[in-house]
Amino acid sequence: MQEEDLNSLKRLGARIKKIRLAKKLTLCEFCYKNGLEPSTLSRIEKAVVEPKYLTLIKIAKAFNISVGDLLGAEK
Repeated sequence: MQEEDLNSLKRLGARIKKIRLAKKLTLCEFCYKNGLEPSTLSRIEKAVVEPKYLTLIKIAKAFNISVGDLLGAEK
């Protein structure tokens, strides 16, 4: 994986974790409420794995934001 890609994954993971913590949810609480595996979300937040698009959709829906907003896309 290229350094730029890894940096993007790190930013995404940090953004997901920041939003989750702002909503005062533990990793397990968030996952069980939204049909995700805690280990999967943990690896995404730590930038260990590249999330699947459908997983990003689930996370964005759970936060009530668009996938673009989740990714930090510029408008």
